[in-house]
Amino acid sequence: MLFRKKIEHACAYCIHGAKLEDGQVLCAKKGLKAAGDKCFRFRYDPLKRVPLKARALDLSRYENEDYTL
Repeated sequence: MLFRKKIEHACAYCIHGAKLEDGQVLCAKKGLKAAGDKCFRFRYDPLKRVPLKARALDLSRYENEDYTL
């Protein structure tokens, strides 16, 4: 969930960080950091989180008879 109370602290989700290539974040406060690093200046930005993709619906277990009235 994007807005849950207990978010794991990571520079990738911080308001002060900007994502770079190779899994690194440029922090306005601390400089170049790894995406999984954290510090006491962490402020959560929900727009930086990418939600998990929904699983594809498995329709193979149904037959045509299941769709008729």
